[in-house]
Amino acid sequence: MQLNAAQKLIQDHLLSGEMKAGEEIGLKIDQTLTQDATGTMVMLELEAMGIDRVKTEASAQYVDHNLIQEDFRNADDHLFLRSAAQKFGVYYSRPGNGVSHPVHMQQLARPGKTLLGSDSHTCANGCMGMLAMGAGGIDVTLAMAGEPYYVKMPQIMGIELKGKLPDWVSAKDVILEMLRRHGVKGGVGRVLEYYGPGVKELSAMDRHVIANMGAELGATATVFPSDEEIKHFLKQQGREDEWIELKADDGAVYDEHEEIDLSELEPLIAKPSSPENVVPVSEVAGEDIYQSYIGSSANPGYRDFAIASEIVKGKEIANGTSLDINPTSRQLLEQLVENGHIANLLSAGARMHQAGCNGCIGMGQAPATGKNSLRTTPRNFPGRSGTREDSVFLCSPETATASVLTGVITDPRTLDMPYPKVQEPTVFRKEGMLEEPPKDNSQVELEKGPNITTIPDFDPIEDNFDLPVLLKMGDNISTDEILAGGSRVLPYRSNIQKISTFAFEIIDDAYYEKAMKKRDEGGHMVAAGFNYGQGSSREHAALAPRYLGLKVVLVKDFARIHLQNLINFGILPLTFVNEGDYDMVRQEDVLEFRNIHQTIQNQHQFDIKLKGTDRTITVQHDLTKRHLDILLAGGIINWIKEKQ
Repeated sequence: MQLNAAQKLIQDHLLSGEMKAGEEIGLKIDQTLTQDATGTMVMLELEAMGIDRVKTEASAQYVDHNLIQEDFRNADDHLFLRSAAQKFGVYYSRPGNGVSHPVHMQQLARPGKTLLGSDSHTCANGCMGMLAMGAGGIDVTLAMAGEPYYVKMPQIMGIELKGKLPDWVSAKDVILEMLRRHGVKGGVGRVLEYYGPGVKELSAMDRHVIANMGAELGATATVFPSDEEIKHFLKQQGREDEWIELKADDGAVYDEHEEIDLSELEPLIAKPSSPENVVPVSEVAGEDIYQSYIGSSANPGYRDFAIASEIVKGKEIANGTSLDINPTSRQLLEQLVENGHIANLLSAGARMHQAGCNGCIGMGQAPATGKNSLRTTPRNFPGRSGTREDSVFLCSPETATASVLTGVITDPRTLDMPYPKVQEPTVFRKEGMLEEPPKDNSQVELEKGPNITTIPDFDPIEDNFDLPVLLKMGDNISTDEILAGGSRVLPYRSNIQKISTFAFEIIDDAYYEKAMKKRDEGGHMVAAGFNYGQGSSREHAALAPRYLGLKVVLVKDFARIHLQNLINFGILPLTFVNEGDYDMVRQEDVLEFRNIHQTIQNQHQFDIKLKGTDRTITVQHDLTKRHLDILLAGGIINWIKEKQ
């Protein structure tokens, strides 16, 4: 049987289930990735489970989100994470070493392996011929403990690339074209596999750009072949011996098929406030801008910064604008300094920031209220930048740089200059800021600061209860809207009681007070439309509302990672069967749940009544027996304790 590359990766790691689309499968995980916004919870969960040392081939803990040390909290957490990495046998990437996804790609990623990360953009490492997936922190914890990762077998969408990118068009425009065609739900339940002659025209880091934003399409993963270009990349990193070839068999078929002629693409841009709101740059050219931002895990390559350097060389940015440079790794930053690119950017008026996630998750570099910010980041959800009334556009480094020179959104093809050619270094020096775990961890003690608390205990859901609908929301509610990031919020990632005070504040700043009151009265539920929980994998977006008494989420459909996070923390996820029922349910309505334990185990579809009326609505779930066991135990931590 001829297999495509994604099928080969799944087959090689299949521990349970069948490779039939929609069936639950269990996969062996070779590598894991955690970052500091989610990693503290993972380490606390490892401690709670009594794990002595991780069972994976390689696990890495990165400090890239919470770098700003306004007080003791982030600094204390960095020390805790380092001690936990040493205790549990995990690589530790020090603050300033860079963003997890490109650093992992440089130092640890290997073709043919599986990677599970507690960050939705873990899928970026699919550029290396890996099956790389984002997940909630506790799923990653279980993988580190040697447990399978369970996911529904995805359909494989094959995207055949032909031709070659024209001047002033780059990899960011490829993924924006996919978002223009398919929207933020276009990849749900799918692995996106790129193949064809056009793939050879893309560097390893170009592929990273495309794979990274598969998360914005809602895809389970993105897979590129491991070919001579990946071998070249590993040679640059001094790891050529780790290369293996991985590609689709001749005659392999796909569940769905797409085709992109790279030579026909033009510069594209995603307007506020969704990655799917894509138009040609020429359509919005001339609008004033305040900021251009180069970097993030979505454009992390040497080329992405060097091209900006060459465009501004000998020039100055427009008055009233800010050019923010966000290096993605220490290795990359040193090479850019050595080759004069940082000097070019500084001379033009750029502002330099440390290697990390920074403004991508609202940790500094926030734009002025209502002013247009052009960013090479992966997301422009409302408020994610750190400014509540933001106006963020997503685009390529070429478009962002051309625009900051003119002060208005500019199609880079209109610049009066030839397209710069960038030559990458033949060898990248290896950084010493990724610390290997000690061989003997017997004497290592966890170092906990005062901001690190324990995970709250949660009781299983009752059999009979009434719940008020505390929030009624629309489509595409992101985890940034459920629980914001940024420097106000993320330092409390290890303090569930405190971080819960920020839950849903972007949607309703009175939610916390109302939820606390309802918690004492038996809890509450929320309702929403399509694609609920899109975006970041942060499990706090489930855990904090759960702490506040959230018991049921009723929506039109869920984003994959957030759905699993809800199950993991004992929140019942239900979907509407009839479109009209969504319209019927209003905020403050009370819904009656009766005999729920037996009902959800015996029926996938059932009715619930609106209290005080004769109306009922029909709901359904798509939970497996394993999901139901977890849910009825009150969450996965209780379930694991019961198993033990």
